[in-house]
Amino acid sequence: MRKVILSMSVSLDGYFAGPDGEIDWSLMDDELHAHINDQFRGMSAFLLGRVDYEMMAAFWPTADSDPSVTGSMKEFAGIWRETPKLVFSRTLERTGEESAALRREVDPEEIRALKARPGGDMAVGGAMLAEAFRRHDLIDEYRILVHPVLLGRGRPLLPPLEPPAARTPLRLAGTRTFGNGVVLLHHVRADAAAPSEG
Repeated sequence: MRKVILSMSVSLDGYFAGPDGEIDWSLMDDELHAHINDQFRGMSAFLLGRVDYEMMAAFWPTADSDPSVTGSMKEFAGIWRETPKLVFSRTLERTGEESAALRREVDPEEIRALKARPGGDMAVGGAMLAEAFRRHDLIDEYRILVHPVLLGRGRPLLPPLEPPAARTPLRLAGTRTFGNGVVLLHHVRADAAAPSEG
């Protein structure tokens, strides 16, 4: 069974973006980007909101044709192109990419059906889309990259849901500290089976 994984960067005080949507505070270096590539390479789909999709689609489809783009960034361009995408938007008319299908809203039954298929896990990106997935209790894992910066204000990654969601106990599955001070916190649902050893 495939899992839905929320994988996002956040400031130490809990913001995924500054008050004007800025993300220039994130500390993306080659080590961290290589880790992200390792995580996303096996994904069966990217699940994206409009804002995140348009930001990614403006750069990544042809990023590896830019001679200044090297290493792990160049590799991610291929990962982006090859990975199917579901883009959730009520306003976008088309995506412009064959690998990107459009959805008007999150249909919990469709997502559960996708999760039931064999294949790689699916990465959900974008705080607003993550909020909708949380509301429908569709997220199986949280892989949060905590950056060593306090923004003071901005857009919170996990705002309170209205109506309030049920409590979701989580279990720590792992941590990793990167050379630039970013810390990965990897949590899975507490009711998920622990990985077998050996």
